[in-house]
Amino acid sequence: MILKWLFDRVVAFVGLCFLWPVLLVVAIMVKIKMPGGPAFFVQKRVGKGGKLFNCHKFRSMTVNHNGSTVSVAGDNRITPFGATLRHYKLDELPGLWDVLIGNMSFVGPRPDVPGYADKLEGDDRDVLKLRPGITGPATLKYRLEDEMIAAFVDCFKNTNYHELTANYPLIKIPEADYETMKGMDDQKLAVWYNDNVIYPDKVRLNCYYYRHYSFIKDIEMIFATVLGRKVIFAGEEV
Repeated sequence: MILKWLFDRVVAFVGLCFLWPVLLVVAIMVKIKMPGGPAFFVQKRVGKGGKLFNCHKFRSMTVNHNGSTVSVAGDNRITPFGATLRHYKLDELPGLWDVLIGNMSFVGPRPDVPGYADKLEGDDRDVLKLRPGITGPATLKYRLEDEMIAAFVDCFKNTNYHELTANYPLIKIPEADYETMKGMDDQKLAVWYNDNVIYPDKVRLNCYYYRHYSFIKDIEMIFATVLGRKVIFAGEEV
């Protein structure tokens, strides 16, 4: 993966040289649109080998908030301007710095907060052999993750058991558990859907990426991310 290593550093350096005016404008807009807090959001994430590092993004949430790391479209913690940044992935631009200094790569699994990737077991720990990425197969498949989670929560709250399982055939919820889950609030349902459906699927895709690495496929995924297009990966369209 020497070619990948060189590509990451050269392109990150060039990207920062050309995009610094964009980063500056976005940083100023964050301060104007979301006063009272920093422009950048810095959080400990799990990197290669399970080592923690500081991940940088533009801030998209209110300063004083409590809650889950799983967000949903319409989450009141996310400001209107923050929602725009997230939709167009502009909040990820500071990640170029993380790529330049070697904590991240352009393509790889998204960097998780402690409690997810660092607790993987067995062959799933192959994910930790990779540097986290700004984009990747799982990122592409779940590029509208907030909206997907919100759609599941809405379906769960407003349909019956049989309609839910028809709309989400991959979800295996015993009917007895379904009745218990009816008492969950939206945030708990979002976390359940992430932990039981989305996250395991991301691990599957990222393990496949590690075991079938291709630099050409990296380039395809970068262009798919920039252009908002789909790409075939692991036999499916992501």
